[in-house]
Amino acid sequence: MDGTEGNAGQPGPAERYHRSSVSSVGTRAADVLVYLADDTVVPLAVENLPSLSAHELHRAVREVLQLPDIALDAFALWLVSPLLEVQLKPKHQPYKLGRQWPELLLRFTDAPADHVAMDEPSLQFRRNVFFPKRRELQIHDEEVLRLLYEEAKGNVLAARYPCDVEDCEALGALVCRVQLGPYQPGQPTACTLREKLDSFLPAHLCKRGHGLFAALRGRGAKAGTGEQGLLNAYGQVKEAVGSDSEHGASLSPHYRAYLLKSHELPFYGCAFFHGEVDKPAQGFLHRGGRKPVAVAISLEGVHVIDSREKHVLLGLRFQELSWDHTSPEEEESVLWLEFDGDNEGTPVNKLLKIYSKQAELMSSLIEYCIELNQTSEPAAPQENVSGPTAATGSPPPPAQRPPLRRQGSVVCSRLQHLSTIDYVEEGQQIKRVKPKRTTSFFSRQLSTVQGSYTVVQPTDSLEQG
Repeated sequence: MDGTEGNAGQPGPAERYHRSSVSSVGTRAADVLVYLADDTVVPLAVENLPSLSAHELHRAVREVLQLPDIALDAFALWLVSPLLEVQLKPKHQPYKLGRQWPELLLRFTDAPADHVAMDEPSLQFRRNVFFPKRRELQIHDEEVLRLLYEEAKGNVLAARYPCDVEDCEALGALVCRVQLGPYQPGQPTACTLREKLDSFLPAHLCKRGHGLFAALRGRGAKAGTGEQGLLNAYGQVKEAVGSDSEHGASLSPHYRAYLLKSHELPFYGCAFFHGEVDKPAQGFLHRGGRKPVAVAISLEGVHVIDSREKHVLLGLRFQELSWDHTSPEEEESVLWLEFDGDNEGTPVNKLLKIYSKQAELMSSLIEYCIELNQTSEPAAPQENVSGPTAATGSPPPPAQRPPLRRQGSVVCSRLQHLSTIDYVEEGQQIKRVKPKRTTSFFSRQLSTVQGSYTVVQPTDSLEQG
């Protein structure tokens, strides 16, 4: 089940209806519907569907779309529903997995029984989680670039990829260029963009007030910051020299520009899982609780994203973390992330506890991504040393990505919004650090309480802390 993911939220009753591709068709000759990122459908007439592998169906899709060989690595087949998303291995049999879907939902989601009974997956042709970004920039086929662009655009508009306003406007401007053509001064106007603003910007940037006051304020008012910023960015989109004449108005340069900008987002191309984390204790009584998060895992690392606020809570590269998970048989299913930090200036090891029935999937994906990176590392120096490769201006490896430019960016970690367990290393033992209370209901505290925390051996599993 490598490359599986769970969506970052549970849908309501109106959202549970979903497209069906596999599980409702017969066992003889049948039309299998495969959905693309732009919601178009590729119907495939196949024989002996129950025994067909994902690899065979993948090849059939590539033949219908007339995609080049690079599409074999760039895309994968996914089974997707509002409750769960699974990237299929080539050997998987989509029909059989579709029939087993209720069992997968009971195992990897907290969905109620009635939701499980109504849920049905669709078969989707989407980006492969294990396809490196550096190879993506080497693609020249316009249809492959378009499919990657459509998927990235959908993730940005759905706020699955949290973006700063400036980045949203820059990406939205490229969508304007693709859909509306080259920018012409005075056309379109900001009012024109306002009518379909949600086609260019995430929904939370398009929200407007309602009611009488909002209506009165809107009369004769200037364009909002969303459409005006988008319009300004649209006017700055550069046209590729000679692209229109040589390639018949090719959109490839703009697809590529959108992907290149998307690559700046540290969670681009990730698989997403649903989970919850503890909130920091707040208020006089130190009440906590949990908050829903999306856990994004890629070849580069792990990001924990606040599902409601649409910003990153924690971002770690694989070389910056250790991890483990608890099995549901022992206790509540949990993914543990351990990383370096500080507690009032003292270097500590921090533990983050992510509650999720998909902890096993996340742990397996992390391990597999690390293995892939280790097997590909020996080839990297040879690629950089060779003359032709160096001359192409290929992007630097992920470890050399420059730091973020903006303070307060939505892609910066917000450890203050997380409740972590802090440890300091003392010889062969790890001791928990007693957190400092800002307020206390009682005026007296037991002075020896700091030494009463359970000592955890470095060889122990993380859940024993």
